[in-house]
Amino acid sequence: MTFDKSSLILVDYTAKVKGSDETFDTTIEEDAKKYSIYEQNVKYQPKLVSIGEVSYPVLKGLDEALAKTSVGDKLTVEVTPDKGFGERDSGKVRMIPIRKLGEDAEKVSVGDTIEVDNKRGIIRFIGSGRVQVDYNHRYAGKTILFEVNVIKSLDSPQDKVDGILKNRFPVENSKIAFDLKDKEVDITIPEEILRADGLQIMKHFIQLDVFKFVPTLEKVNFVETHINKQSQEKKPEPAAKAAEPNKETTETPEKVPEPNSS
Repeated sequence: MTFDKSSLILVDYTAKVKGSDETFDTTIEEDAKKYSIYEQNVKYQPKLVSIGEVSYPVLKGLDEALAKTSVGDKLTVEVTPDKGFGERDSGKVRMIPIRKLGEDAEKVSVGDTIEVDNKRGIIRFIGSGRVQVDYNHRYAGKTILFEVNVIKSLDSPQDKVDGILKNRFPVENSKIAFDLKDKEVDITIPEEILRADGLQIMKHFIQLDVFKFVPTLEKVNFVETHINKQSQEKKPEPAAKAAEPNKETTETPEKVPEPNSS
């Protein structure tokens, strides 16, 4: 059984550059440590992929290969530059005066990623008063090998909401909670991100994804519970009444009739 467009699936993978020993990405914590690419703040877990969609994308070549797989498949996918990070473009390699780097001019070295004129590039050469900056993607022109394990297909509304929240919330999965009813879902905001700067953006994309992948739902309620910790410290006895949660509701927008074409 292959996957249709818009199918939500979970996959584990480890990505490396073909013809080299460079492993640069993985969803598996053990592999990250094995290949010395482990990052403390990364949430290692199976990647959520929406087949043929931009919501949870992967490289085109990997997306096309995954569409032909089934749950439980383990395979190696070879992604060429035309369906990966693109071909190298010599026109994107520029020589610029080193003074454009400002205070960082004396700190940079070959291989560093910098931002100049709102564009990110890699320093390839440092000469007398000039630096060569490559604005191609770091893996442009490279063929990428993905060792893939297709873990699960998210078919039920429960699984889809669970997968979306685990992907969008930067907290341990054990701290994610929601209550799915007939036509609405209550999503509890984890306490540690109640004051996060990007919370509103997270909520925005969560409700967009939920309505897109679970179209039977009409409401998404975000539940925020704030506890008066100072009051609890003063009164160690059990409180007579628990703090009332704040609830924010997002409803499915009404469809606007499309204009008649003439």
